[in-house]
Amino acid sequence: MTDQPSAPPPRDALIVAHGAPADPAPQEEVLQALAAATAPHLPAGWRVRGATLAADGALEAALHGLTDPLIYPFFMAEGFFTGTLLPRRLTEAGATNARQTAPFGVDPALPDLMARVALAAAEGRPEDTKLLVAAHGSKVSRTSADSTHAMVAALGPLTGFNRILAGFVEEAPFLADQARALGAGICLPFFALEAGHVVGDIPEALEEAGFQGPILPPIGQHPEVPALIAAALMRAAADHPAA
Repeated sequence: MTDQPSAPPPRDALIVAHGAPADPAPQEEVLQALAAATAPHLPAGWRVRGATLAADGALEAALHGLTDPLIYPFFMAEGFFTGTLLPRRLTEAGATNARQTAPFGVDPALPDLMARVALAAAEGRPEDTKLLVAAHGSKVSRTSADSTHAMVAALGPLTGFNRILAGFVEEAPFLADQARALGAGICLPFFALEAGHVVGDIPEALEEAGFQGPILPPIGQHPEVPALIAAALMRAAADHPAA
């Protein structure tokens, strides 16, 4: 009798977001739902979980039992959370073999998705439409703004909008000022989750500026995002096979 080769072990993945420290449960549910929606886009044998850093013990619980997991940061830019806090939390949780991918916001497939979403909202008239990309920004790091400006630069040739501006919640150019400069158009939030800034700060800033036009859902909530994450995990798995 010939020995059959053993099946390769399943590849594990964990999608991690910051979450909401003041009310962590809703965003924790969102991450778990995102993981469940991502899994069907992967080959059989993958295990995908989701967790936030804000929910007490959630990261540790999600890591339990995973083997050499790929960590997918559901963040919009490289920075303190992806470069310092998340690696530290993974080490403290004993996930020393975990391998972290690039964050959601710099995924090479994201500009195309952003462009298609914005163009659909423009209803076939991008040349007559202005686009406002609303983003978080940071008072201490340039990487958040850099990722947003790179997205704006990518969207130009992909869309043909009359004008595209980025506006930030936490740094200049501030969202209200950019909205006032445009006057009207489409606002597309460059955010992963529909949390405090998206439901509060963005509409408040646009109202203050007298901005006329729709506020689209944050790009991280688009139905195509689970497939995008799955593709990124597959690329990471091919580049970095499990030990």
